[in-house]
Amino acid sequence: MRMSALVCSVFLIIHLRIHYVNTGTVKESGEKHKGSVEIPNLSEENEVDDTEINVSKKKGEGDVLKDLMRTEGTMKVREALRDYLKALKTEFTLGMILPTKAPVGQELAAERRLSGNIMQDSPHSLDIVGVKIPTVKILMKEMFNSPADELYGIFTTKELVQKFSKRPAVIEAEKGGKLQMFDGCVSGEYAELIPSQRIVLKWRCRNWPDEHYATVALNFKDLAAQTELQLECKGVPVSNEDSTRQCWKKQYFEEIHILLQQSKDSTE
Repeated sequence: MRMSALVCSVFLIIHLRIHYVNTGTVKESGEKHKGSVEIPNLSEENEVDDTEINVSKKKGEGDVLKDLMRTEGTMKVREALRDYLKALKTEFTLGMILPTKAPVGQELAAERRLSGNIMQDSPHSLDIVGVKIPTVKILMKEMFNSPADELYGIFTTKELVQKFSKRPAVIEAEKGGKLQMFDGCVSGEYAELIPSQRIVLKWRCRNWPDEHYATVALNFKDLAAQTELQLECKGVPVSNEDSTRQCWKKQYFEEIHILLQQSKDSTE
């Protein structure tokens, strides 16, 4: 059965009620049989696994095809529906379905509608940067048992960066200075430095689209013996949101906590 054709056809249909007619061939006999797949109610409010999928076939032999569609075929359809709903949400949210050469006035109106529709209590918001790939803004906070000037130094001193990252690093802590960490997995440059207060980076992971960078802002809120680090990472490709969060949490924050504890233990 031509499963790839089924997946593509379901992906492209935008109606809530989907009816698809498909033709399959029994390999042993070469006989062709026609049947249909119907999805009576597709909604983003319900889980795809709970979506009803009805399979039917015209009278005659070829029940093996019908059984195949009810098992493997249904799995393929659900995969296509997940991709469809995800893409639909992203494209409508980002306004990517608009004509690429819309008049300037229309573009500005679309941007205003987009910014006005973002929920204020969301942990991140979607936007478009560079070549108009879907991106996400990540917001994180972390409390460190360290004064702000010490924590700031950990992000701007080559020896300290190499200690918590456990890898050689390139750290040129000045405006326009280069940044490279984790054997080249992370690279970029320093865009702004306010000692003990703020660092802004042009930052990317190696597996991101070529020449695509996020803007990372690190704000240090001094609370006497502690510092609250506020991170804003704007322009992360949507598909890399989780891995980027984990990178900052595991490779940066947790390792810096360990470094600070080791420094404390050595002075006691």
